[in-house]
Amino acid sequence: MFVWSKRLAAALLGLFVLMLGVFLIHGAPDSASGLKIHTTRWMALNYIGLIVWVFVWMIDQARMRAKNVWIWLVPFALAPLPTLLLYVLFLQRRLKPLS
Repeated sequence: MFVWSKRLAAALLGLFVLMLGVFLIHGAPDSASGLKIHTTRWMALNYIGLIVWVFVWMIDQARMRAKNVWIWLVPFALAPLPTLLLYVLFLQRRLKPLS
């Protein structure tokens, strides 16, 4: 996980929370979507495939570090992006040396 820096993960998590807040404040609940149903299904299929692939990556990273990944399953299913970023930050914590 040398690609993910703590600063990048924290910035992306902050950006996600900020964008979520903006969408919740400026969202119009009565507006109808212009997307066709097959486009929506295609996007959902791609999203589910990506979620499965990322969770498999999380399993691999946890196995390499002897950590438990299954406690992250429920939060990941509910909010994948922030959970992934928190997971990256969790795995990059400094470990206390055994002495």
